[in-house]
Amino acid sequence: MTEMAASDAALQRTEELLERMRVHVDALEASAHGGGGDLEQEIERIQEINELAKQIEAEVQRARQAADAGA
Repeated sequence: MTEMAASDAALQRTEELLERMRVHVDALEASAHGGGGDLEQEIERIQEINELAKQIEAEVQRARQAADAGA
């Protein structure tokens, strides 16, 4: 795989992870605006958002490294 292809693939995965994160954030906000919800479920959503953020950071780093290698 070329550096540009690796970079593009990492950016595509980042976009997918961001979309998953948006779903969790939207659900968390809806729960907060709706008078609260199941606290355990909200904690799980926050943990999932945290995990997705870590995965996004890793993908961005992969994309950056691939781009730098191709420069």
